[in-house]
Amino acid sequence: MLHGTIAIPRVLIVNRSWSSITMSILVTGGAGYIGSHMVLELIDAGEKVVVVDNLSTGFRWAVHNDATLVVGDIGNVDLIKRTIAEHNVSAIVHFAGSIVVPESVTDPLGYYENNTAKSRTLIATAIDSGVRHFIFSSTAAVYGNPAENPVSEDAVLQPMSPYGRSKLMTEWMLADAAHAHDFKYVALRYFNVAGADPNGRSGQSTPRATHLIKVACEAALGKRSHMQIFGNDYPTPDGTCIRDYIHVTDLALAHLEALTYLREKDTSNFFNCGYSKGYSVLEVVDAVKRVSGVELDARLAERRPGDPAAIVAASAKIRQTLGWMPRHDNLEQIVNQALSWEKHLAAIKAKAS
Repeated sequence: MLHGTIAIPRVLIVNRSWSSITMSILVTGGAGYIGSHMVLELIDAGEKVVVVDNLSTGFRWAVHNDATLVVGDIGNVDLIKRTIAEHNVSAIVHFAGSIVVPESVTDPLGYYENNTAKSRTLIATAIDSGVRHFIFSSTAAVYGNPAENPVSEDAVLQPMSPYGRSKLMTEWMLADAAHAHDFKYVALRYFNVAGADPNGRSGQSTPRATHLIKVACEAALGKRSHMQIFGNDYPTPDGTCIRDYIHVTDLALAHLEALTYLREKDTSNFFNCGYSKGYSVLEVVDAVKRVSGVELDARLAERRPGDPAAIVAASAKIRQTLGWMPRHDNLEQIVNQALSWEKHLAAIKAKAS
């Protein structure tokens, strides 16, 4: 439960119930989609958690009641230093950032500011504050349009968008910082994240989200009049883009394994996070139709800038090195849980109106 609110310049701290003497994990962006699921897994594992989120796309209610929420920006050095000191932070899991590929094409400098410059500030603050372990939310977009699929971690890195480049630059900064300082990191390159917490505690809640499965579920439930399929002339079997869809809870569990790896091995590394299985846009739309029982209106549109034709994860490295074993590798299960979450959001909205 929330115990009190203390106003300080440009930030808001919401205090919750444990002593700052206990070692904590700092989760940036922990009020957002993936971050809130990470907080759930950390709390379930018995960790103490402090979240820093500016709530620009996240939600206060999405943060578990047993976590401490600090409302503010990761670029605020004084805030981050104070949070690390007050909560005795031992590791940072960094989700905060901008994630829409087409938007990054039209606003590249905004993406370099939010994803790269602020990450640089956060890394420097962590090192200055004695935080030795750092887990970074990277992306499969660092690979661009790979020559082969599944794409392995040693493939050529050739991002096609400012979003992908902004994440790759952060990976480079982490590698250089780890070489120069007593500091270790794990970068996790996400493929397409989807689904919702199996226990119904969190899900993708951001208005105007662009994730395919969320958009299709919204269309199936009448929240959108239709959805768009961006291009059907790609060099794929049905002409639409192919992606590797990973359940958000499996992704959160990969972060938990990465935290254990850093604690036990104290070694830097980077891993793909995906199932090594790809589905086309049309296959996903068909899955949503089957699960929902609705013949949703899917309309063809022009290609979006920055979209590769196909990208599927090679996942042997993370399975073998971290011992990560997916629990929710099933497209229809992912769709079903995403639909259930959309219905939950609709019920909340109806109750509030």
